[in-house]
Amino acid sequence: MCGIIGYTGVLPAKDILIDGLERLEYRGYDSAGIALLEDNNIILKKKTGKVAGLREAAGDIKSDSACGIGHTRWATHGGVTDINAHPHKCGQVALIHNGIIENYRELIVEYGLNEKLVSETDTEVVAALLDKLYEGDPVCAIRKAVKRLAGSFALCIMFADKPGKIYAVRNVSPMIAASCDEGSIIASDLTAVIAFSKKYFVVPEYHILTLDKNGIKVEDLKGNVVTPEILEVNWDITSAQKGGYPHYMLKEIYDQPEALRNTVTPRVKDGLPYLLDDGIPDDIFKEFQNIMVVACGTAMHAGMVGKALIEKKLRIPVTVEIASEFRYKDPIIDEKTLTIVLSQSGETIDTLEALKLAQKKGSKVLSIVNVKGSTIARESDYVLYTHAGPEIAVASTKAYTVQVAAMYILACKTGLERGIMDEASARDFMAKLMNAGEIIEETLKNANNIKLIAEEIKMAPDVFYIGRGLDYTMSLEASLKLKEISYIHAEAYAAGELKHGTIALITENVPVIAIATQEDVYSKVISNIREVKSRGAYVVLVSEDDEINDSNICDRQIKIPHLEGEFTAFATAAVLQLIAYYTSASKGLDVDKPRNLAKSVTVE
Repeated sequence: MCGIIGYTGVLPAKDILIDGLERLEYRGYDSAGIALLEDNNIILKKKTGKVAGLREAAGDIKSDSACGIGHTRWATHGGVTDINAHPHKCGQVALIHNGIIENYRELIVEYGLNEKLVSETDTEVVAALLDKLYEGDPVCAIRKAVKRLAGSFALCIMFADKPGKIYAVRNVSPMIAASCDEGSIIASDLTAVIAFSKKYFVVPEYHILTLDKNGIKVEDLKGNVVTPEILEVNWDITSAQKGGYPHYMLKEIYDQPEALRNTVTPRVKDGLPYLLDDGIPDDIFKEFQNIMVVACGTAMHAGMVGKALIEKKLRIPVTVEIASEFRYKDPIIDEKTLTIVLSQSGETIDTLEALKLAQKKGSKVLSIVNVKGSTIARESDYVLYTHAGPEIAVASTKAYTVQVAAMYILACKTGLERGIMDEASARDFMAKLMNAGEIIEETLKNANNIKLIAEEIKMAPDVFYIGRGLDYTMSLEASLKLKEISYIHAEAYAAGELKHGTIALITENVPVIAIATQEDVYSKVISNIREVKSRGAYVVLVSEDDEINDSNICDRQIKIPHLEGEFTAFATAAVLQLIAYYTSASKGLDVDKPRNLAKSVTVE
């Protein structure tokens, strides 16, 4: 949440900052701003709304300054106003911030800062504190300030009398930095840096960075110079562009076959699941008695698909917990539990805190993340990286399917190591998983049919998804996708529960999207569909059936390829993602940047 960028070097900074903010805008788009450092003066420009508005407003800035910071905001403290937008300037200090300062009220009282403040934000309190502590040595002032801050923060700071220099420090909230021929750059994630360098490092927590055109100095709070670990990204800037698609989300839906191949293929050796190259030992799959899956939102739904598979095929108990609730319910977990955490960004704060609690209780933690070197990856005992590449749209698509694929790999590996699956069965399973990309490619050929269905449901105030077993799990993710980008109230229900109350919501022409891909419960779902159809529902059926012409069953049908039970998840996911996408697009909404949402949730 919130995108931050800083650049100092040999090129004019204004356009670099604004271009970077546009790449980071999925992290927050309530307001945006930049600050440029020139001739011992800080030039500030900020604007509510999206970065395009800032670009227009900044047109009157004629500065050639090669040093500046920029921010795109997802509001936490204070409303969406120009005054509350970042950067914040107080005296000689200007800064941007991602995170939450929990003790900002206490700091105001302790240091008498109230008269310095004009906004409603916790961030401005940090600027005022630094200005209060500053006596000519930026590092000394930062060192004193961060010792007083409680909460999470990633800060980029400029001092008016330190031309060409940017200072940075963080705790929990993500930040990466890179040096290149054009200077030094720092940002909240790689999409803003990749245009300059594929080599970067993760800013160590509670280390102070000094950036100038010649490079980056990293020192701990005691003043010891530290050499950070340099990482290299395996994708280029074109991966973070639309590539001719009208929206990032549609591109990322169509990216899924390649993302699946990139994630699964390196984990197959001699036809069997192989994770030693990931540093995951075989023994770990023999030691645990149960599995705890912890995640948020879409990642949690991927965990639920994994739970359905593992419990059905391996008979190992799996619990899926919402990360934001996990710490507050005294979870039943110990050294006999394997905890699997899922996070696209690897920075989701609730998931990170749940991970730490699991480890305190003696559990080994295996994380499934998409970002190399992210905090969750570094804190975990073992990491299984997905290789989806950058995902820019707020609504997750390809990150979800590769997380599902990762759970399937872990399931097969567990079954094989425990003797529940023999080698022949494991090879058959992995062959089908390696074919998941082709399954999605075939399914996406239904796009025009799905587009027509979206046109018919786009004005509905409510949409209901129903299914049983794995299909119910898929319904949960589908309803989340629809509501978050089309703003239609959508709910998922286990089809067998309709008669226990939910069917009271079904009236004439209410859209019901019914998923019936599981052979063992197919006839039951069809019976449930007839129940809602008899009450006037407009039914869209997602199934493997040949063409159905029975109006008592459905009004529209979306056919997916014939597949073995658990592998229908990949085809179903693509269908349901397209329904959400085309519904939002047909309403003229901003598909990639839905209101009130941000891509990476880094505050509690």
